[in-house]
Formats: sequence, C-alpha cells, structure tokens
Amino acid sequence: MADGKPKRSTKAAAKASGSANAGGAPGGLDPQWLQEVQQLSYREAQGALDLTLAQLQSSELEVEDMAGLYRRAEAYADRCQAVLESVQQEVIQWNP
Repeated sequence: MADGKPKRSTKAAAKASGSANAGGAPGGLDPQWLQEVQQLSYREAQGALDLTLAQLQSSELEVEDMAGLYRRAEAYADRCQAVLESVQQEVIQWNP
C-alpha cells in the first residue's frame, strides 16, 4: 500500500484496473477484458466493483480516467446482476 492504492487479493480485484481500449470495443473496453469479466464469480466481480468505485472516489483521479473507470464499474455491476439473476432462476426451478 506504499503507493496509496488498495491491496488486491483476488484475480477480479487485479482486473479492477483492467485495460481500457480507447477505440477497440463499444464503450472503449477491451473485448478480451470483457470476456474475462463474464467469467468472474459474484464475489470476484463485487470486489472488483468495490475497488473501481473507490478509485472513482479518489481525489487523485485524472478526469481523463473517469469514463473508463465508470465503464469498468458498469461491467462489474452487470456481471453481479447476471450472477444474481442466474441464481434466482435456479431457486425458482427448485421451488415452483
């Protein structure tokens, strides 16, 4: 933590600063990175989302980085929502 950034303990947290590609994919996010996000567990996506939100709240954040961080936060939130919806469907199937 010597550089002021939170320590990351999971692979998802390491992706919180994931690569943003200025023009590669819609929204400016790297398609490979987006595929990796789709493989995260709920806990991993939530941890990465928390770290990304903390970065967005940082007073040291460069204005140019805000949009990319926001798009990453949206991708993590979307993954969390997808996992929750999947679990909800499983529960519905167990208890019709």
